[in-house]
Amino acid sequence: MRRAVLTLLAVALLAPAQAAQADLKSSLTRYMRLSGSASGAYVYDISAGKRIFAWRAGTPRILASNTKLFTAAAALTRFGSEGTLGTEVLGEGQLEDDGVWRGNLYLRGGGDPTFGSSTYTRKFYGGGATVQQLANLIDQAGIERVTGRVYGDESRFDSLRGGPDSGYGVSIWVGPLSALAYNRGFATESGGAFQLNPPAFAATRLDRALEARGIKVKGKPAAGATPGGLDVLASVDSPPMARLIRLMNEPSDNFFAEMLAKDVAMQVNGRGTTSAGAALIAGFARRLGSAAQLADGSGLSRGNRSSPYRVVRLLRAMYTRERQESDAYIDSLAIAGSEGTLKDRMRRGPAHRRCVGKTGTLSDVSALSGYCEITNGNTYAYSILMNRVSPTGARLLQDRMLQKIAAEGG
Repeated sequence: MRRAVLTLLAVALLAPAQAAQADLKSSLTRYMRLSGSASGAYVYDISAGKRIFAWRAGTPRILASNTKLFTAAAALTRFGSEGTLGTEVLGEGQLEDDGVWRGNLYLRGGGDPTFGSSTYTRKFYGGGATVQQLANLIDQAGIERVTGRVYGDESRFDSLRGGPDSGYGVSIWVGPLSALAYNRGFATESGGAFQLNPPAFAATRLDRALEARGIKVKGKPAAGATPGGLDVLASVDSPPMARLIRLMNEPSDNFFAEMLAKDVAMQVNGRGTTSAGAALIAGFARRLGSAAQLADGSGLSRGNRSSPYRVVRLLRAMYTRERQESDAYIDSLAIAGSEGTLKDRMRRGPAHRRCVGKTGTLSDVSALSGYCEITNGNTYAYSILMNRVSPTGARLLQDRMLQKIAAEGG
């Protein structure tokens, strides 16, 4: 008798939860049918360790900017959440007792996407490494005059200015890539045009910063590779990697993504290229149990593909990594109705501030993947990849799906 009563009680308690999940699956199925046959989705309860929903989840789709989820994961792992990218000034020559540096200075880039002027980095990034800091350090080293010139060195990357989507030339969606990028390749502080020669441009800006501190440089700045065996006279570091991936993911910044892809290759191979970076990022995903075909770091190429199931495998793996890396990864994503590319979506309802995600948009492609803290306290990982759709209509379907997902258990 007692066992029968307990059984009836258990059934009564389970019934609402089962009904809620049945309603969720029914709703998500309806929305995915509306998205067409070239779309897929997968939802997984990380807290309970079980699949919640799958719709054509194993078929690879064009990722668009969901590619940045893979780039961020690899960059965090290679550099660590506190890892930085350095920019250095090295000296060829010697410092005389009278403060004269007899020789040349080499400004060598280390792939820092935030490097630039103090006004630009402060306005757009809240701070970063600047030529003014380097000029101050050179001044502190006792250098008062330089008999040679300032060379800009971008040799830690290849000289290709873009990714495969632009034929490896400069793209209006990215700007010129360089290991010595200055103000993300803009020729003016207002961003009116792109630089034609990034390393020479950066060398000119350091030359001017030195002149502003009263340090005269005789020769005209130029581009050039740093000779071996030189001493570092000054160095500045980028913000930590946790900050860099947030500057990439939250607004979906293609320039940061392509720079970080080359940085991953530079860290492993000693030289940054887009192709090597994409291969290394895909290899890291495989080690986590995920998989992706990648052509770049940003998602601009339509050759970037993965399935919703594999994207969620990546999200699950990053959620359970060491706490500092996991927090940095999740914190880099846009917040529904609050920040980043989701600021104007889901401004109210269960998903508001409960869901975070990485958006993705190309012509006829819309993607959204990330995490939701549902109303019963569990965390769901989700990936919705929609191809051959109107991005505007697809976003409406995705928002409705996230509202249903976030309300699960409520």
